[in-house]
Amino acid sequence: MIEFFFDCSSPWTYLAFHNIQPLSEEFGEKITWRPILVGGIFNSINPSVYASREHPVPAKVAYQKKDMADWARSTGLAIKMRPTVFPVNSVKAMRGCIFLDKEGKMVPFARAVFEIYWGEDKDISQDAVLSEVCQRVGVDPAKLFAGIAEQAIKDQLKANTDEVMSRGGFGSPTIFVDRTDMYFGNDRLPLVREALQRRKASAA
Repeated sequence: MIEFFFDCSSPWTYLAFHNIQPLSEEFGEKITWRPILVGGIFNSINPSVYASREHPVPAKVAYQKKDMADWARSTGLAIKMRPTVFPVNSVKAMRGCIFLDKEGKMVPFARAVFEIYWGEDKDISQDAVLSEVCQRVGVDPAKLFAGIAEQAIKDQLKANTDEVMSRGGFGSPTIFVDRTDMYFGNDRLPLVREALQRRKASAA
């Protein structure tokens, strides 16, 4: 009943990825993980993200750094506000998430991608870094690279990205409860909780 559309290139998505898991366990709701390519969304329907990077508002940037630090401290996560390579090409990592779903390793792989990029400042567009991620989660790197080259995997990532846009999404993370109730961002998780509480009460 919870769908989580995500791209590992977003720090706010890292926070939400971490925070939504205990929430789903609390309510006994399964999460359907939906990897996307957020750059494709920005290119298609949300170019304002690029504009804000080209013409940043200093006061807003300063607050965003504080806000990120506050959230990271609250959740116990190590997050570097501006990695050396940013923005990063996450297409291989996100295809890897899709490929590993059938083996039940999507979540640990995604977690390791988040950690190595946002916590350790390593470029997840590089095969060597993704190989290191594979080693951490017990995946054969050669198998991963062969898998993400399959057209079906590429097509699924594009299909997920197109789907979230068609359903009203414009970034990462985009969360749906019961298909139509959409929430955007880590800071909306209290509202997701309320939605799950209402759902639970109506079913009682």
